[in-house]
Amino acid sequence: MRLFKFIIIPFLFIYSNYSLSDNSNINNDIYGVNTYYTTNEKDTLISIARKYGISFADILSANDVNMDPWIPGKDKKLLIPKSHIVPLSKRDGIVINIGDLRLYYFEEGELIDTFPIGIGRSGWETPLGKAKVIKKKQNPIWIPPESVRKEDPSLPKVVAAGDDNPLGNRAIYLSMPSYLIHGTNKPYGVGMKVSHGCIRLYPEDIETLYDLVVEGTNVNIINQSIKAGWKDSQLYLEVHILPDYVTSSDEKQVINSSDLYPQAYEVIQRAAGLDITKVDWDKVKEAVKKANGIPINITISE
Repeated sequence: MRLFKFIIIPFLFIYSNYSLSDNSNINNDIYGVNTYYTTNEKDTLISIARKYGISFADILSANDVNMDPWIPGKDKKLLIPKSHIVPLSKRDGIVINIGDLRLYYFEEGELIDTFPIGIGRSGWETPLGKAKVIKKKQNPIWIPPESVRKEDPSLPKVVAAGDDNPLGNRAIYLSMPSYLIHGTNKPYGVGMKVSHGCIRLYPEDIETLYDLVVEGTNVNIINQSIKAGWKDSQLYLEVHILPDYVTSSDEKQVINSSDLYPQAYEVIQRAAGLDITKVDWDKVKEAVKKANGIPINITISE
């Protein structure tokens, strides 16, 4: 079935400043290579995810969203989704994509590293927009805002550095007031919408990012749950729908795949440009239906 065959294509030359295919160190627009892992009886999805630099939500989406992340079971062969499309954005400094729950760090247009993140829950959403790094701090103290202390009156006015500090051992302060990129004393929160709006990383990842960034580094927070990009002259589509497990109870909602088609079509137009005729719309429909966070080839087979 050829979806949208009669829709006018108005976006072919938009976003030319953010060309998706100018970065050789990520093999066009896709970085990483998927692999497999067979579980043992002591594994949790959280421990497996940290080993591979992804979140347990990534593993759920790529395999079985109904799997228990704490007791996945023994001898299960899991797809480890290490391959992803870089989001559509200027490749400069820190790019935080809440649509795929990842942070990307660029220098001179090259992807240096990328990390899974946790973000704000319903009512405390992580804001979109541009900012700069204004300060870095090792072993930070945490001063809970009054709004947070109203929610949890048991919190002290100041939380000292240490194991009980939710900021972990590194904090990167942004020009957005009250918002930080920081570590965590609860690594299972990476890959989830559970924070009060800040962006949290695994303890080992915040140490790496902390050493990379400097004051003045640009930060761009975007929301792209659907991404498209090129690899070896083939166009790929990657669609993310967060598993219920990683969202708060008041945020859960049923998303029909058909609701995502218009957004997917617009994203594909931007990436494909004049090569839009190479797109197999049946493959697009299948990729949107799966929504498993893995790049899927949507190019017409020759």
